[in-house]
Amino acid sequence: MAAHLPLMVWLSPSFPVGAFAYSHGLEWAFECSDLHDAETLRDWLEALVAHGSLRNDLILFACTARATEAGDDAALAEIAELALALANSAERRLETVTQGNAFVTALRAAWPCEAIERLKRVAPDDIAYPLAVAAASAGHGLPLAASLEAYGLAFVANLVSASVRLGIVGQTDGQRLTAALMPAVQAAAAEAVPATLDDLGGCAFRSDLASLRHETQYSRLFRS
Repeated sequence: MAAHLPLMVWLSPSFPVGAFAYSHGLEWAFECSDLHDAETLRDWLEALVAHGSLRNDLILFACTARATEAGDDAALAEIAELALALANSAERRLETVTQGNAFVTALRAAWPCEAIERLKRVAPDDIAYPLAVAAASAGHGLPLAASLEAYGLAFVANLVSASVRLGIVGQTDGQRLTAALMPAVQAAAAEAVPATLDDLGGCAFRSDLASLRHETQYSRLFRS
């Protein structure tokens, strides 16, 4: 099976993980006027890709895929625990485990593989979203680099979609922005391929703060 076909299905808006319900803190950033046009949104998203949460998610994804292929249950358990610990707000944790658990449920029903069952055995409770997709990709023999790129692009596209719904940009500017961010996504994916847990780290403090402050935002469309 061509690598891009299952990835297109799993990471499309129609796959039942509920990604549309999360803004990753963008809603608060818009409320306080940090984000108000295409330029500010691009700066924000580029920071997430290169220095923030997406960078860490891609590293966790790569480590999970390699541990799955090696059948290393101890490593999988460590990654699963660390992924949840890295969720630095209640809403970030909600965002990743709700999507991760939903992804596992849908995959078991329609795209079963031993890798997902192994992941659930070593982490029987909540599963972070990038780990679930990584285990599925490894379990179905998909190439790591392509899987990382697809996951990263889906992350960006979902936040651009949220930004369109918030009114930060229009649909055309949203598509321009997604296209403009593809090189950054590809670069982050390439860096994640050989990365280890020692490479985890980030510097997107304003985004982390937005996630925390969104928890008490009075009027909101999104769960994060």
